[in-house]
Amino acid sequence: INGIDTRKEYKRFYPEGEVMAHVVGFTNVEDKGQEGMELAAQKSLAGVTGSRRVIKDRLGRIVEDIRAVHEPHDGRDLALSIDSKIQYIAFSQLKDAVEKNNAKAGGIVVLDAKSGEVLALANLPTYNPNNRAVLTGAQLRNRVVTDTFEPGSTMKPFTVALALEDKRVTPDTPIQTAPGKMTIGTATIGDAHPHGVLTVSQVIQKSSNIGTAKLALQMPPQEMWEMFTTLGFGQQPKFGFPGAVAGRVRPYKSWRPIEQATMSYGHGISVSLIQMARSYMIFARNGDTIPLSFQKVTDMPIGQRIISEKTAREVRAMLETVTSPGGTAPKAQVPGYRVAGKTGTAYKVVGGKYVNKYVASFVGFAPVSDPRIIIAVMVDEPTGKFHYGGDVAAPVFASVAANALRALNVAPDSTVTNIIIPENGEKESL
Repeated sequence: INGIDTRKEYKRFYPEGEVMAHVVGFTNVEDKGQEGMELAAQKSLAGVTGSRRVIKDRLGRIVEDIRAVHEPHDGRDLALSIDSKIQYIAFSQLKDAVEKNNAKAGGIVVLDAKSGEVLALANLPTYNPNNRAVLTGAQLRNRVVTDTFEPGSTMKPFTVALALEDKRVTPDTPIQTAPGKMTIGTATIGDAHPHGVLTVSQVIQKSSNIGTAKLALQMPPQEMWEMFTTLGFGQQPKFGFPGAVAGRVRPYKSWRPIEQATMSYGHGISVSLIQMARSYMIFARNGDTIPLSFQKVTDMPIGQRIISEKTAREVRAMLETVTSPGGTAPKAQVPGYRVAGKTGTAYKVVGGKYVNKYVASFVGFAPVSDPRIIIAVMVDEPTGKFHYGGDVAAPVFASVAANALRALNVAPDSTVTNIIIPENGEKESL
């Protein structure tokens, strides 16, 4: 038909849909990346359009090719570090946890402790990039990377590590935590349950605020601040993902004793979930840390030492007791594998004030004998029967770890296959 022609157009299709939405992202109608790796790698993915100068006759036919003005370059292929099997199980287990606990949102990230590769990253709510007719800000938010929260008790191992590193204590040093409350200035802090005398190891196992605070108050504030910032807290992440936040660690010169005490157990400090996952590398990697990568790593990175191997192994042993029947996270246990980690439960801050809403989290790694994966889980505002990290987030870790270790062909390091979970386990202090 005269006046009508056809033109071929190309449209992105995302086969993994909502499962990979926050990693891959999407492009706009002009094929320019708007979110995720589509945005982060826009320049290398897009390539360069070429042009040339020619002479045409009156009918539009090229009669002479003068020269190429710009040579065209194809976009580069991008090999993501994501393992599709692990990504799917992480997404599905997080979704189940958010629904089961009637939570507002959730996030999970799985790291390869050897290479620094991000093996899985998922958020809820999510969206389908193939159908973006109705999108909300909540669906688009990559909470693992862009949202901060007070980590609560998942910060305690760093305070203990610093005390061990400075030889102020040993794992067996006793600390009096009775009567379960402690006054600092005009403020009072407390434990969920009175414990009496605890060793440093038991301070981690039982998640004692008082024990951790007493260790912190023995240290110069500058040492704690340097430990936190060296781990990346309060520092702009360098892994090149859009919207990654630094979190907040206030300058140590402004710390009052009560603030130093509460920061030692994760209050008054804000972090992202991916920062928490990376920080636990120092325990999984015998004291050093490496950069994170969303792309396949071909050359193993050289680690930056943060603490000694001796200190790292001592804290790792403490974190393993957390997942035992006497700890706060027996629900994190994985049949056939030794696992280690720490629960976190913190009040949310709204309008500068603490409110009666919670963020439940768990950060752990496995297998303990030679850690391969690090998993961090966060569930925002659980409103079901439970709200503690050991009840809400630890089971997600267990399911994802079990499947991920099998997917990576990691050999079991435990003969224990019958998992014992006490009905009324320890609860971490808020």
